[in-house]
Amino acid sequence: MSRYPAPVFESKIVAPGELAARLTQLPRPLVFTNGCFDILHRGHVTLLAQARALGKSMVVALNTDASVKRLGKGDDRPVNALADRMAVMASLECVSLVIWFDEDTPLARILECRPDVLIKGGDWPIEKIVGNAEVSGWGGTVASIPFIHQKSTTALLEKIRRL
Repeated sequence: MSRYPAPVFESKIVAPGELAARLTQLPRPLVFTNGCFDILHRGHVTLLAQARALGKSMVVALNTDASVKRLGKGDDRPVNALADRMAVMASLECVSLVIWFDEDTPLARILECRPDVLIKGGDWPIEKIVGNAEVSGWGGTVASIPFIHQKSTTALLEKIRRL
């Protein structure tokens, strides 16, 4: 046993079966976003901070490794395993809870969370955001936040490979 305590941020990582109980502890309005977040970069953290500013708490759902592979981002993706991606995400101050999903879309997690605000990055038109109809249907807001920093994990990996 280590003489150092476990990092506090690890308590933000929630198994799907524990989500309902943990949601009751979060203040509303609740923001929800999702993604692979394979190699966290400035574009990601800017979007996450902007999203969180639209509510009092935020849940971030990450694609499992298998789900990332099905997205066709490349044979070597994700670079970072789910446990590592969740730990990095949970360490961000703007993130209240981190959850994962193995399906091709986060719809089940969106329905469980019933967020007041559903956010995706600017490359997603609102009408294509998974959960748009549901969140709008219960009176929530759906937004696609324009990118301030044009960053891409795929482009970053291509740059690393060239070096």
